Amino acid sequence: MTTPALRGSVALVTGGGGGLGAQVCRMLGAEGATAVVADVRGEQAERTVALVRDAGGDAFPLYLDVEDEHSADAAVRAVLDRTGRLDVLVNNAGVDVTLPIDELSVADWDRIMGVNLRGPFLLSRAVFPAMKRQGSGQIVNVVSTAAKRAWANASAYHASKWGLLGLSHALHVEGRGVGIRVTAVIAGGMRTPFLFDRFPDLDPGVLQEPENVANAIRFVLTQPDGTVVPEVTVLPMGETSWP
Repeated sequence: MTTPALRGSVALVTGGGGGLGAQVCRMLGAEGATAVVADVRGEQAERTVALVRDAGGDAFPLYLDVEDEHSADAAVRAVLDRTGRLDVLVNNAGVDVTLPIDELSVADWDRIMGVNLRGPFLLSRAVFPAMKRQGSGQIVNVVSTAAKRAWANASAYHASKWGLLGLSHALHVEGRGVGIRVTAVIAGGMRTPFLFDRFPDLDPGVLQEPENVANAIRFVLTQPDGTVVPEVTVLPMGETSWP
């Protein structure tokens, strides 16, 4: 059974072509929303759209390079032109390079910061005017436990996620007065290619299914009018590195 809060809504999901993004799109489709599967990887976006539609949901693909301000603005305009509204933005796209600081190139740093922090800024800036006009809207920023603690060989990733957490809370303050709810979802490790491609020997038992995090996002998005969840943390039971 779909949730009235999401039925008929339009939701743009960055990085929707795989991993958590694909699961969020599937959840949105199952809840009666139109999932806009935004990704720089066209074939993967089409694959997610097919999965959503095969399950009876509504979705369409959208090319988006989150680092590029013109691409971000054009993507939001395309959604508004096609649907007339935009109710939800999920800033999910993320990248990382696992290297010590003295081996990390400036290009690596810029790429990580561009996708993980600049991207959410550009997309949030682009959707704010439309959500203001509607008098409602929700932005979910997928952060990480990397915004709460630190480990070696991830300096750029930590910087981007600590920054995204701060951006999320700042947008929460700005959005409340105009009906826009903003949430930081701090997700622990998930069984997705994002981790397994870099750490093939990682024990899946210490991770959680991305579907579980997608369900936490559904919880955030279905809060009643007048309530906002500024921050929520979703951890796998087997994660041992959390303080």
